[in-house]
This record gives sequence, structure tokens and C-alpha cells, in this order.
Amino acid sequence: MNKNIAYFLLRLSMGVNLLGHGLARIPKLSVFADGMTKGFEKSWLPQPWVQIFSTTLPFLEFGIGLMLILGFKTRLANFAGAGLIIMLLFGSSTVENWEAMGIQMIYAVFFYILISRLEDNCYCVDPKI
Repeated sequence: MNKNIAYFLLRLSMGVNLLGHGLARIPKLSVFADGMTKGFEKSWLPQPWVQIFSTTLPFLEFGIGLMLILGFKTRLANFAGAGLIIMLLFGSSTVENWEAMGIQMIYAVFFYILISRLEDNCYCVDPKI
């Protein structure tokens, strides 16, 4: 039972974290996207790609966060979250933002735990695995 509760709390924590990122950024979407695009000016990544990614990022964070909070399609939400972190790591590496990458690696570890312990999922919309 403790494993189930621990999983629920970690899933909920990651969900609140991502949902909060999205909720904070969506109301000021153009400011956020323009700031992120400016931060990647020295990157070799094409600026239109950075602009598109930075515009969609808050909605991805919001959606993945909500799915994790509800425990809806938890496996998919965890893989989407891990994939998002991998994209952020890649982007951060192109501008040599090692500090951000350190934080993003912590997120990667949490998604590793959530994915590897999926059988402990409970208090969710998903049927029991």
C-alpha cells in the first residue's frame, strides 16, 4: 500500500509541477515564446523551430500535467513527459545551459521512477494495470 501512495504522490507532484508551468506561461504566451526564442539566438537550431516549440511548450506542460494529476492515460503521460524532458535537454545543450540541464536531469530521474513503477499507480482514472 505504501508503494501505491508513494507513486500517487510522485505522480501528483510531477503533474502539479508541469500544470503550474503551463498555467503560468499560457497567459503570457507571446512574451514567454519570444523570450525563449531570443535565448536560443546563438543556437544552431532554426529560429522558426524554436518559436514553434516555445509556443507549444506551455500547452504540452499543461496537458501532460493534467493527465498526471488525474491519472489519465498515465503510461502515455509519463512517456510524453519523459520525451518533453529529452527535447528540453537537447535544446539546453545547444546553448550550453548546463545548469538547466542539471535540473532537467532530475525531472528525467522522476520520470524514470514513474515509468518503471507504473504497476504501483493508484487513485487514478486509468483502470488498474
